[in-house]
Amino acid sequence: MKKEEKNQFIETLAEQLKGANSFYLADTSTLNAATTSRLRRNCFKRNIQLQVVKNSLLQKAMERTGKSFEEFYPVLAGPTSIMFSEVVNDPAKLIKEFRKAALKPSLKGAYVEECIYLGDNQLDVLINIKTKNELIGELIGLLQSPAKNVLSALQSGGNTLSGIVKTLSEKPE
Repeated sequence: MKKEEKNQFIETLAEQLKGANSFYLADTSTLNAATTSRLRRNCFKRNIQLQVVKNSLLQKAMERTGKSFEEFYPVLAGPTSIMFSEVVNDPAKLIKEFRKAALKPSLKGAYVEECIYLGDNQLDVLINIKTKNELIGELIGLLQSPAKNVLSALQSGGNTLSGIVKTLSEKPE
């Protein structure tokens, strides 16, 4: 790769890193061609962009973003693949699913909503992260719950009152 091509790649990758609210770094070494192809197909189905990157170019791209990615520098050793996704926990779920049949990919690190997670032991934590829409849905449900309880009580109370009035009106004096 020529120097101009490297600079263009670094700039493109830096722009992707700036715009991403989450990305995952994974080790996909030791995967044979068929397994790698299956991983790429699964990524495509889930709308996850998988790209194998050279560590030195990735580090330069991280430096150009203006964000503090220094914590990732120690894990940038050996083959590295970067995964971009709009849904923050999809790559973690994919890695967990994929590892039922293979030992790799392993998680090197993840950047999710301005938080950095390092190490493969963080995979379960990342799987359980809720998306913004899930959190909004839960919040709306919690806010609607008291109103539903009040309406339910008023409706049931009205039925009870009307039953009492009807019984009293039918009762002979």
